[in-house]
Amino acid sequence: MSEQDQNQAPEASQEQVEDKRLRKIRSFVKREGRLTKRQEKALTEFWPQMGLDHQANNYSLAEVFGREAKTVLEIGFGMGASLVEMATAAPETNFIGIEVHRPGVGACMADAVEAGITNLRVFEHDAVEILNDSIPDNSLDTVQLFFPDPWHKARHHKRRIVQLEFVEVLRKKLKIGGVFHMATDWENYAEHMLEVMQAAPGYSNTSETNDYVPRPEWRPLTKFENRGHRLGHGVWDLIFARES
Repeated sequence: MSEQDQNQAPEASQEQVEDKRLRKIRSFVKREGRLTKRQEKALTEFWPQMGLDHQANNYSLAEVFGREAKTVLEIGFGMGASLVEMATAAPETNFIGIEVHRPGVGACMADAVEAGITNLRVFEHDAVEILNDSIPDNSLDTVQLFFPDPWHKARHHKRRIVQLEFVEVLRKKLKIGGVFHMATDWENYAEHMLEVMQAAPGYSNTSETNDYVPRPEWRPLTKFENRGHRLGHGVWDLIFARES
């Protein structure tokens, strides 16, 4: 491009710049693993009824589930055991899981089929792109983010998914009164989450002490979390509601 062409090129809008920056933030680092036969079978056989593909247009959640119902979206469900447990316990609620770890997606689907539940759908894709492209605004009752990668080294904190730009995207996807529920076993990340959420417009902290909340009954204890409790590790839950 010539210097003249560069001078004549239109400047990117602030919205375009922020969107480009946000898309560089990844919900999790993708770690490939070997599929078991059970996981591979689940991905092959059950994807048509349970899997959702990333697409540039918003899904109609009523069409996806064949009904109007409260909808919970979980980012980074790991192997999916707790997500399947929650979906089993609340058949009246729709659940959407997003995970980039393919064996985890396969395990979750296999468990869901064995449990006989029909109120769960899963994406195998990055959550930031799914939220930007495929989830309609004002459609979610709850967004869950449990034990995300803490990026504990200070120089890596910018890679943490809980940032102002990200939680603003979430706010648009939540219904008024909908909640963003986070949990972490890293105290420094809990402090970071609290700082970001207190600065984010349009949210209110549901904590009576204006910081953390006790673990709600609907959030199952994971094997990882139980192990942490035995070792004396703390866990911090934060729940912020969309006000506007």
